[in-house]
Parts: sequence; C-alpha cells; structure tokens
Amino acid sequence: MSAPPPDLRAAWALRAPERELLAWGLLCVGLGFAMAIGSAQAAGARLGAEVLVAPALQLGCVVVIHLGLVALRCRGDQLLTACIALLAGFGLLVRYRMGAFDPGDPTDPGLYALPLGVTAMLVTCALAMRGRHVRLATAGWLWAALSLALVAVVLALGQRFRGAIYGVGLVTPTELLKITAVVFMAWFVDRHAKALGEWRGPGSMWPPLRALWPLAGFWAVLAALLLWQRDLGMLAVLATVQLVVLVAGSGRRGYLWWGLGLGGALGAAALGLFAHGQRRLAAWLDPFADPTGASWQILQGLSGMYSGGLWGEGLGAGNPEYTPIAQSDFIYAVIGEEFGFVGCVLLVVFVLILLWRGLLVAERTRDRFGRLLGLGLVSALACQTLLNLGGVTKLIPLTGITLPLISQGGTSLVTVLVMLGLVLALSDGPAPRTPGTRRTTNPRRRTTRPRQRPDQTQ
Repeated sequence: MSAPPPDLRAAWALRAPERELLAWGLLCVGLGFAMAIGSAQAAGARLGAEVLVAPALQLGCVVVIHLGLVALRCRGDQLLTACIALLAGFGLLVRYRMGAFDPGDPTDPGLYALPLGVTAMLVTCALAMRGRHVRLATAGWLWAALSLALVAVVLALGQRFRGAIYGVGLVTPTELLKITAVVFMAWFVDRHAKALGEWRGPGSMWPPLRALWPLAGFWAVLAALLLWQRDLGMLAVLATVQLVVLVAGSGRRGYLWWGLGLGGALGAAALGLFAHGQRRLAAWLDPFADPTGASWQILQGLSGMYSGGLWGEGLGAGNPEYTPIAQSDFIYAVIGEEFGFVGCVLLVVFVLILLWRGLLVAERTRDRFGRLLGLGLVSALACQTLLNLGGVTKLIPLTGITLPLISQGGTSLVTVLVMLGLVLALSDGPAPRTPGTRRTTNPRRRTTRPRQRPDQTQ
C-alpha cells in the first residue's frame, strides 16, 4: 500500500478515477429523476420547486463523499466508493418515485436518512483508517454485551407489527447487530484461532468444545432473543456470518457442516413453535392456497415483475401500489415492473461488483482481525441481499429483510453505510511507517555489548 498523499492537491489527483466514475453515476441517476418528474407531470400532478430536492440531495451526498475522502487523504478503493454512491442514489430515486418521503416537508425523516448515513460512513472511515480499526478489538466482550442489550431493549420497549417486534416508531435498532455482533465474532475468532482449529476425534470430526463454549453461550442467548422478537432474517444473516468467520479464521470447513446441521434443526424447531414462520413457509410452498391472504404480497410482487417484461413499464408507469409494503420488503419487485428484467440484472451486477470489491479489501488486509472483520461485514451484506431477492422472486421463503441501500428504512440505510465505511477504512491500508525505521520479524530485539574502541584498554 502506497503512502498517503502528502497534501490535498496530491489527494485530489489520486482520486481522479473516482471522480469520473461518480460523474457517470450522477448522470445515470439524474436521468432517472428527470424521467420520474416527467412521468408525474404527464399524469397531471402539480409540481413545484420541491421536485428538485431529491436530485439536489443526491448531488450533495456524492460531492460530500468525494470531497470528504479527499480531505481525509484516503487511499481507499475508488470503485467501491463509486458503487456505493450509485446504489445509494438509485435507492433514493426509487423511493422518491414511490412517494416514500415528502420532499416538500422538511420534517419528514426520510429526507435525512441518506445524508445522515453518508456522514456516518465518512466519520467511521476517518476513525478506522490507517490501521486504527484494530482499536475495535480492544472492547472484546463489550461488543457481545451491547449486542444482547440491543435486542433486550427492543423486546422490553418495542411494539409488535406484522408479527415482529420493532422499536419505538417502528425503527429497528437491532440493525446495529450487523456491526456489533460481527465485530465481536471477528475479535473472538481472531483471539482463539489456534484453539478453534484444533479438532479432535477420528478424522478430526469433533470441534474443540472448550474453545467454543463462550461463543456458543453468546449465540444461545442471542438466538433465543431474536426468535422471541420474530426476527428470523437477522438471525439467518448473523448465523451465516458466524459460519464464514469461523471457517476463514480457523481453516476448518467442518464448522460449515456442523453449522448447517444445527441451523437446520433450529429452523425446524422455530417453524414448529411460531405460527408466524409457518404462515410464511406455507405461502412460499403454495401461494395460491391463500391468494388474498397470507400470499397476497408475494403474488402481487410476482405479477408486477411479470408485467415488466424485458424492458419494464417505464419509471413511474407501473402500479407498485398494488403490492403491500412495496417500498420496503418488495422494492425489487417494483424495479422489475418499471425497469424490467434488464434493470434487475443491472442492479444485481452492481451489487456483485460492490461485494467483489469488499471481498478483495478483506483479502488484502494484513492483520487477521481486519480480514475477518471485512469478510464478516461483506458476508452480512451478501446474505441480506440474497434473502431479500430470494424472497421476492420466491426462491426462498420471505424473511421481511430489506434490500441494502435500496429499500426504505432509515436505520437499515445508516447501518449499511457505516458497515461500508469500515470496509473503506480497511481498504485504506495500515498506517505508513516512519521514514528510517525497519520492520523486524521479532519484536524482542537482541541487545549486544557496544564494540570496544581501539584506544580502550583493560
């Protein structure tokens, strides 16, 4: 990794490729806003100056991202930054078209989700870059306690909606588990990597229970709380991250098979205990058994995607209002209806580029804690994306989880941008060494007696 730019002029020149990519992204999203505004005008809507709020918001966020990284003299991945800006801008466009927020109402919290998320991303990057991410490992078990406290507070003070328990105002503080729990997992596996890799028994088929029991105890409490909350999607995301981090940190693929077996048993038990999960499974297996009840949402989403065809109905020309809660869980169905199969494929391609760059960042991180942290964060985003797209397209049962950077949900958007801020910080690389110093393989330097000068006698 090269040294950071010596001044702002050098940092500006260093991030010139990013500037070009951001400009192309702004052009594409800007054309989308023009189409949405034109479609609304053709439908007879009375338009005022407020129609420019959302495009100005997107422009301002992109400028702040770029200038912020230049001011920080960040050496981070520029293609990753461009993908973040493009996907976040596209999500803002789709939410604007669906009326998820009122651009003319300055008190609407939906207006401030993206600016708040961008600010949080830059602050996170500034605090964790130059190798400072290792300070996260100093908290250790505090991250586990914070994770359990988040769920406990939601259960104690939250309200039930659509079968699950949410925070006050239907916010989802448990989204922060994708940060707190992942940091704890990366720290624990990094600290106990050697012990976790020492399997025993014939063919080394038994994991080291003595090393695993603290992590297993944490997971037993966390899984019980999430099941009580009915947040099966979050439980699936964190379980996937834990398996990935265990396999990567210990080098033992056996954790994958044990995890799949225990996860299958836990899933079967959850379905047997909770009617909420049974209804979703039944709607997935046979949606036409209750087409106007439990299966109404998924059938309307599939119908909208089918009507979109190859090229889509056109931005603003679809009927997403027929799909319940389309701006959140089923926003991918709206994209399929108005942008068609081509639009869906392009969205998936850019998401895959984002995940690919994130995996490269994790692979290139020098310290093991950083590698596991980056891998865990990217795995969480990948699993969340798969659960959302799979549920909308009927590949898997619905989990009620949002599509990162696209769906409505301020807590989810801010959390995802903080996660990506950590990934950007990892891509910046370690702190540069002071000129004139040498790296030593052994921190305990050998001391020698000073050589005696010729004029010194006994």
